[in-house]
Amino acid sequence: MASVTFEHVYKRFGDVIAVNDLDIKIADKEFLVFVGPSGCGKTTALRCLAGLEEISDGQIKIGDRVVNDVPPKDRDIAMVFQSYALYPHMSVYDNMAFGLKLRKVPKAEIDKKVKEAADLLGIGQLLDRKPKQLSGGQRQRVAVGRAIVRSPKVFLFDEPLSNLDAKLRVATRAEISKLWQRLGTTFIYVTHDQVEAMTMASRIAVIKDGILQQIDTPQHLYDHPNNVFVAGFIGSPSMNFFDATLVDQDGKLFVDGGTFKLQVPETKKADYLPHKGKKIIFGTRPEDVYTAQYPAPGIIPARMTADVDVTELMGNEIFLYLLTGTKQFIARVDPRTHVRPGEQIDLVVNMDNMHLFDPQTEKTLDVFQ
Repeated sequence: MASVTFEHVYKRFGDVIAVNDLDIKIADKEFLVFVGPSGCGKTTALRCLAGLEEISDGQIKIGDRVVNDVPPKDRDIAMVFQSYALYPHMSVYDNMAFGLKLRKVPKAEIDKKVKEAADLLGIGQLLDRKPKQLSGGQRQRVAVGRAIVRSPKVFLFDEPLSNLDAKLRVATRAEISKLWQRLGTTFIYVTHDQVEAMTMASRIAVIKDGILQQIDTPQHLYDHPNNVFVAGFIGSPSMNFFDATLVDQDGKLFVDGGTFKLQVPETKKADYLPHKGKKIIFGTRPEDVYTAQYPAPGIIPARMTADVDVTELMGNEIFLYLLTGTKQFIARVDPRTHVRPGEQIDLVVNMDNMHLFDPQTEKTLDVFQ
């Protein structure tokens, strides 16, 4: 087992900086997820760690060993790719055993490792089949099994669930989480799907344009995003943002969005007073917007009205696409709500979970980090 360290790592492709001063310490046995939009540099960072890309500057360590110039095969890592990369002419058994055979591992040990990994993944009955005889989920298990038999210090996963259907993705991500708990090994996982990141990671590293935006536990990222990008990327549906002004009226502080005015909780007023009279970005999550008929208990409420644009019944909840002026936003409301497009609705916003950002820097004004 081993920790992984990126020390001011850069990766340049000509004038393009794909990884920009990445500085992260990943603890031994941690499950870290790199998350961000396509092209943000997360896969490039993983490939640099694997030795498939040569870094332009900085250092990468596995344990205490600098691996900048170490060939991929000698880094003691195993990588699971999005494409599975199975040999079509080989059986499941031979696909899983192939890397060990190249290392001249004794046959008895190979047989033991392959069968143990297959049993762990529930594919023991598939060892004689060829990849074309397997479903997408079974192929993914074989790819993971091929990594497990090598007993590496670090497992690397590059969007391994992207080719699976929605139901299978949910089941497989649970299997990977259980696998991490059983193996007690360092897992580093790349995905653009923030739901995968939130449900699997012990910590999440959010990347944009090659730059690390924030790294923290899933819950802390959700509750205390550093900037507008992290706030909008973490959470589904994403956070609602409104251009607004902080105004002082009769000794009370309000978020004035033009078509609505929401009072800042007294407990937060003193911390936001320095920004009185300034333009801000007000953020609230869809789950913190309720219908006035069905508010949650224990919230700090502020009222507003909006026009219903679209409704989406999800069974256990309803997504309302709402309009205040020309600004659209989303609310996740109680399934007992009966409302139609075109109607006006009274809402309650939980201001205890409000977020304020600087419109120039897009950084949080939240002093409660």
